[in-house]
Amino acid sequence: MGNGGAVQPENRKAGRPPQDASHRLARAHRILDTAGDLVLRWGYDKTTVEDVARRAGVAKGTIYLHWKTREELFAALLRRERVEMVTEVRRRLGDGPATLRDLLRSLASEVLGRPLMRASVLGDSEVLGRLTRQKRDGAAGAELGGDFQAYLGTLRGHGVLRSDLSPAEHVTVLVSVLYGFLLVSPVMPAGYRPPDERLAELIADAGGSATETAGPFPADVTRAVTVATLEYVDATVEAARRKLRASLGVEDAERFERFEENAR
Repeated sequence: MGNGGAVQPENRKAGRPPQDASHRLARAHRILDTAGDLVLRWGYDKTTVEDVARRAGVAKGTIYLHWKTREELFAALLRRERVEMVTEVRRRLGDGPATLRDLLRSLASEVLGRPLMRASVLGDSEVLGRLTRQKRDGAAGAELGGDFQAYLGTLRGHGVLRSDLSPAEHVTVLVSVLYGFLLVSPVMPAGYRPPDERLAELIADAGGSATETAGPFPADVTRAVTVATLEYVDATVEAARRKLRASLGVEDAERFERFEENAR
């Protein structure tokens, strides 16, 4: 969505919000586009609200109409990136069949292809600076969603995951695989770094091999696993969108969905 450069400030009194809610939402997204571009270029610690306002073509006070603090602005940026990531994961999965390996492959591919999301997952201080220190207070598996353990418990109940591991231990193994591959690959010699899509495959295979039982499984189990996987991802998408709406100050979910649909 990035706008690529400075534009002329809005021709209206600074600090006065537009009357049209869609205009306000579009302006918020434009500000976030600019913030994302600058963070990737300069890093969070060197990017000021003044920088964002100047590049977005708005008054500094206008940004504070949307977010009370600089931290809230950049939190909204990461929340939007997360929404875009999990929405694309859901699109990749389609109507199924969808297994844990499919989910891991899609998630890893999206993280690898999104610099902000990759920096967020890995706690990259060069990009996100002080934000990474704040983020470490959260759970290590936050990118997978709060109901991931329950989802794994459902798969375990269908007999497709190892019964000698608890859902919490499954989470530990899978998060370790995901983070381990993402952390190690960049420091490997050039000849040992696979392309991102291949790396996503390796993550899925390693995670699946470490947690799954041997198949094949009956058709009814395969269907049940697909339903559980898609329901989990759908719930994750909705939770991410709800948090983003809160960051954008949008209480009307239907208005938000209409705007997002028209913007695509």
